[in-house]
Amino acid sequence: MNPHILIDNVGKVFHAAGRDMVALQGIDLAIPQGQFVCLLGPSGCGKSTLLNAVAGFAPPTSGRITAGGRLVTGPGPERGMVFQEYALFPWMTVADNIGFGLRIQGRSAAATAARVDELLAMLALADFRHRYPKDLSGGMRQRLAIARVLALDSPIMLMDEPFGALDALTRRNLQDELLRLWAALNKTILFVTHSIEEAIYLADRIVVMTYRPGTVKRDVLVDLPRLRDPADAAFNALKRELGQLVMEEQQRHHHDELRMAAVD
Repeated sequence: MNPHILIDNVGKVFHAAGRDMVALQGIDLAIPQGQFVCLLGPSGCGKSTLLNAVAGFAPPTSGRITAGGRLVTGPGPERGMVFQEYALFPWMTVADNIGFGLRIQGRSAAATAARVDELLAMLALADFRHRYPKDLSGGMRQRLAIARVLALDSPIMLMDEPFGALDALTRRNLQDELLRLWAALNKTILFVTHSIEEAIYLADRIVVMTYRPGTVKRDVLVDLPRLRDPADAAFNALKRELGQLVMEEQQRHHHDELRMAAVD
């Protein structure tokens, strides 16, 4: 079976201040349909850069990416993106935000209304359909952002630290909600996080990335039953193992900063 997302020898170079900065180098990943994969690593390792390349927002400098068997050359309807900062239209109601993409696609008013009603119920937002984003809590805004992506029924969901700004309780509730939706809808999810516990709680597979240039340090299959208990011994053993890997890259980042400061 062909992978749903294929990242083939991908590299990314940024040009700034008269010098080249290698953000990604030689990344190879094959993600099958329906798998939940987390990209994990310290700040500066290129997690979001890689996600944006898969989304088609920032094409790689070298290598290629395919999604659903098609070469990624830009954004496409088979890939839905959920951002940390919600990216909602503040002048639109909850219902109108969800229905926006459907209207752009040319769906009929009746079909759009039916799909919006379905998602309002699915994401527990029905009582807020006439509210505006400013009237919602952070958790509700992120739930709305997820609903807007689900409205388009993209088989691939790309998520860039979507719960990073939320309090611990809201974050766990939304993690559980996301797992429920993923299991019910059979989406392929590529999820960026800097939280080791979040990665273990959510993912089938965790890809630990190295500090710049970002590449794959370790590709870890999470062989733990769901729902996962962060107090479980196996959960914590994996957390320590991943923590060591991330700490190695954080130390490398620190040493690199010291070296650059000495050069300057």
